Amino acid sequence: MAKVSPLQFFRQVKQEVKKVTWPTRKEVSQSLVMVLIIVAIAATFFFLVDQVLGWIVKIVFSLGV
Repeated sequence: MAKVSPLQFFRQVKQEVKKVTWPTRKEVSQSLVMVLIIVAIAATFFFLVDQVLGWIVKIVFSLGV
């Protein structure tokens, strides 16, 4: 791979950044809402699983005593 001067490198970076299609504010807000909903669902699911497993562990240990 050929060596590129720092100045040339930053010129190339600038050219590549111009090609990027940035999301609109609406797309970002929609994505944010979807992520928050999915996180809330996952948190609720794992909370419920933790509660059920804790309940099962309590039952198992109370039977062993």
